[in-house]
Amino acid sequence: MTLIPSSPLWAASMARNVVVRITLGVVVAQFTSMAMNARDLGQWDDPANADLKRWYQDLKQPDNPAASCCGEADAYWADAFEATSDGEYVAIITDPRDDKPLGRIHRDVGTRIVVPGNKIKWKEANPVGHGLIFLSRFDNVFCYLPPWGL
Repeated sequence: MTLIPSSPLWAASMARNVVVRITLGVVVAQFTSMAMNARDLGQWDDPANADLKRWYQDLKQPDNPAASCCGEADAYWADAFEATSDGEYVAIITDPRDDKPLGRIHRDVGTRIVVPGNKIKWKEANPVGHGLIFLSRFDNVFCYLPPWGL
């Protein structure tokens, strides 16, 4: 069947095409924003931090061992936590450090983030000495290491 530009079928076909393209664009944009690599802006290049940088780079998501927890620019100290009446684990950001030198988005001390159970690394050695929560730009949790890490 040949569609004629002035026919209702042609108009419907074009509208579907536009909707499909917009939907595809939104899906691609969401996927790429969630799958961004860690933001290493060179702020960890000091040789004294080499072991710590390597530890951050080697840290993997507990529910997806092929994926990184991301890096220092995605990490916030979260030394406080609580449980909701529904049994959800909530990490509380306690990180007072300046965000600009770390190359990260500002999140206020006291910000509460619900941590999905599959994102908690219960038995991970933690040389930082703080609980750590790794967040995307949209507060999606990549990983959470409770504050009692080794």
